[in-house]
Amino acid sequence: MVPTREALRFVGEPTWAALSGNPVTAEVWESVHEVPHVRIGQRADLVVVAPATADVLAKAAHGIAGDLLTNTLLTARCPVVFAPAMHTEMWEHPATRANVATLRERGALVIDPAVGRLTGADSGRGRLPDPPEIFEFCRRVLAGRPSDLAGRHVLVSAGGTREAIDPVRFIGNRSSGLQGYALARTALARGAQVTLIAANVALPDPAGAKVVRVESARQLREAVVEAAGQADAVVMAAAVADFRPASRSDSKIKKSGAEPDPIHLVQNPDILAELGERRREEGAGPVIVGFAAETDDVLENGRAKLERKGCDLLVVNQVGDGLAFGTPDNAAVVLVAGGDPVEIARGPKEDLADVVWDLVAARLP
Repeated sequence: MVPTREALRFVGEPTWAALSGNPVTAEVWESVHEVPHVRIGQRADLVVVAPATADVLAKAAHGIAGDLLTNTLLTARCPVVFAPAMHTEMWEHPATRANVATLRERGALVIDPAVGRLTGADSGRGRLPDPPEIFEFCRRVLAGRPSDLAGRHVLVSAGGTREAIDPVRFIGNRSSGLQGYALARTALARGAQVTLIAANVALPDPAGAKVVRVESARQLREAVVEAAGQADAVVMAAAVADFRPASRSDSKIKKSGAEPDPIHLVQNPDILAELGERRREEGAGPVIVGFAAETDDVLENGRAKLERKGCDLLVVNQVGDGLAFGTPDNAAVVLVAGGDPVEIARGPKEDLADVVWDLVAARLP
């Protein structure tokens, strides 16, 4: 562990050493015969700076080497991950934004901070991402995936929409959001800027993603349309309800002893088809990826949907009876517009996500 001098003022050296189980120093002049300011960086498989303050980001961007940490950053030839934590004003300052841009241009991976409680009574963007999410990000980096999405903005939808019947009940589906979140995490590890639109998902925010929370299909459409104009790729992994009640009761519907009135359904907007139509009309736009959850005639229904929606890729998987929804693994066939299908064997949802990003990256200009 290599703390800064400021970190040792905040948390004492014995505490850092006890928690990490490793020697702790911030000085270049200790154990000089081992040349630590060179050897640590040379031997590392991954360097993680967490939390990364505005001061550390500035020094790293400008090559300032005044302590053991900044010396290590100059000698490291492995991936370097920064997990910033600071007040919102500091994160948004032009100097910090320029330093982050510089580091990213050099290949460093800078995770956008989370939104939440800061020091004192302040709240906003600048909070250190949850440690399990930082760990998951770093695990994906160590898996050796390419940084082929660096500088790209990708939009991912996840979860399942809910269509209100009354203030208590809704029409919904079984989607947990696990596949969409896996897509977001793998894109982040490959260097992308990620906007994640989450519909009724009870999962921790992926470290570095901008998360927009929605409930209904119409809210999801509004969020997707707003963000898609700035995206290089849009992956619609959310399970969007095809129908919604024509009207919503303002109060809970009570049992009266008689049969309830039928619930009349109307169609929800077809977000995927709308994205394809907009791109066709404008002659340009993001790479579009759809998902199709099918229970029977899986490939036949998938091919019809690919043609109808106008997307580049359609990830078709079978659902039901314990498949796909709420499970850590998935299997699918990716149908490719104008190309051969790609079969993905059952495995972790992150593996499926990486295959999807491989196909997307090949289509980016």
